[in-house]
Amino acid sequence: MKVKMILFIVAIFLVSAIEAQEKPNVVIVFMDNFGWGEPGFNGGGIIRGAATPRMDRLADEGLRFTNFNVEVQCTPSRSALMTGRYAIRSGNGKVPLGEGVYGLVDWEVTLAEMLSDNGYVTGMFGKWHLGRTKGRYPTDQGFDEWYGIPNSTDESAYSSLAGFEKSGVPESYVMRSKKGAEPEKVRPYQLDYRPLIDRDLTDKAKDFMERSVENKQPFFLYLPYTATHFPPMPHPNFKGKSGNGNWADILLQIDSYLGELQDKIDDLGVADNTLFIFTADNGPEAGSYNGTNITVETSVHGSSGPWRGTLFTGFEGALRVPFVVKWPRKIKAGVSSDEIVHAMDLFPTLAAITGSKLPQDRIIDGIDMSNFFLGKSKESGRDGFIVYMGDEIFGVKWKNWKLHFEEQEGWNTIKNTYTMPRVYNLYDDPQERDNVLFPHTWVPKAALKQLEEHIVSLKQHPPIPMGQKDPYQP
Repeated sequence: MKVKMILFIVAIFLVSAIEAQEKPNVVIVFMDNFGWGEPGFNGGGIIRGAATPRMDRLADEGLRFTNFNVEVQCTPSRSALMTGRYAIRSGNGKVPLGEGVYGLVDWEVTLAEMLSDNGYVTGMFGKWHLGRTKGRYPTDQGFDEWYGIPNSTDESAYSSLAGFEKSGVPESYVMRSKKGAEPEKVRPYQLDYRPLIDRDLTDKAKDFMERSVENKQPFFLYLPYTATHFPPMPHPNFKGKSGNGNWADILLQIDSYLGELQDKIDDLGVADNTLFIFTADNGPEAGSYNGTNITVETSVHGSSGPWRGTLFTGFEGALRVPFVVKWPRKIKAGVSSDEIVHAMDLFPTLAAITGSKLPQDRIIDGIDMSNFFLGKSKESGRDGFIVYMGDEIFGVKWKNWKLHFEEQEGWNTIKNTYTMPRVYNLYDDPQERDNVLFPHTWVPKAALKQLEEHIVSLKQHPPIPMGQKDPYQP
């Protein structure tokens, strides 16, 4: 009996070990304000002042989406990624400007929580922007460890600006925390650390992967970098390296760090069992930031490639961002697709791929695209989505068509509201300038069905109010 019991226990451990090995590691590199047209694999790279060989190699080794979409502001985009839901549902439809409570309520289930419940060790290194108060940090939302900033990178410039010292606005800090512990302040987030932070994030990400492999645990690494958000300041090792200015230097830096991550995964011997995603939160920066004494280039014009618009607009340049997913021997290499995919689709897709359980007590707007990712289907299953700018519905995207009810050229421009929707054919008009509502009045009839269903769902399941405090139950 003792021998049988021992064999039974050994068998259980062997099965558990095999299951752990079969769960793919998941890495998401999430750039900040990184336009569609920046990487070489999307026509950027060298024409932006610096070649991007590691980005391009990643695209050659993975599946590239040319029609991967996000929300058009930082906080909403991160909310959609983490929850698989339109950001409006979670009360995170727009970037918070005040100092009050914001972010994800405890009731929301994040990607990190879902994977953690499935036996993954979870680490985040970088920008959160989904809460900065007690109970709202990454380690309150499923991550085992975190090092980074709770808010946005423009705060690094605060202490150098006239009037800030007497404003009463709290200093911004780089923080770290472990699950179950209070986050601690590491250092002020000021301009002296601005060029250095992504180097540290990369090193900590590599260390996290190494520790996870040593402990034989499947890992989820979320790496939301701070470049290329304003102010753009390359690391000293890259300053002047391109010979083409700060932006090109930063592009070199990003490419180099991405290569380090890929090399580390190879060195750890887990490349074949690691699903690696490279993408961004929204379209590029665009504008000159004047009235500062910041000693960096303040003209920040990112590239959205052929698409019109930047962040804080409803145009394709805000919505479409670079995307590559690599998983050797599972996802076919060197393939590109223009099927519509949205950031919120990653939640159910990764749930399916990792064998994790989706929450059943709420609306999940994302679509499981695991068969599409794995090449078992040529279609993504998504033919459109609602285009939000903040809490307002700016338009609807459907197949190769866009409907606009409201438009603005940039974050600091006047908003135009139309009595009749403007209709654009994205194949003929990627700049979204030629309104073809007539004779194509059939397009709204086809496209608006998804909007009608969405509005009904919001009435049946009211959104969480922005600034909602915990505890919360719908």
